[in-house]
Amino acid sequence: MSLLPRWFTSKNFAVQLVILALVLDPVGFVGGYLLGPSLGVDPLVGGAFGLVAASVPMSLLVMQRSV
Repeated sequence: MSLLPRWFTSKNFAVQLVILALVLDPVGFVGGYLLGPSLGVDPLVGGAFGLVAASVPMSLLVMQRSV
């Protein structure tokens, strides 16, 4: 079960950022787009909120790497 984390951590830091962006940004946008109307906002605004929420794991990776 530890194959994926080992594969991910074996990559360069720049490649890790690109992988996270390619995976999390579409998921965040689609999730926000679909949840936006149920939260009372326009779907595109929900998509923007989803993109912001999806950037949190990437920011945590950058902060962890800077220490």
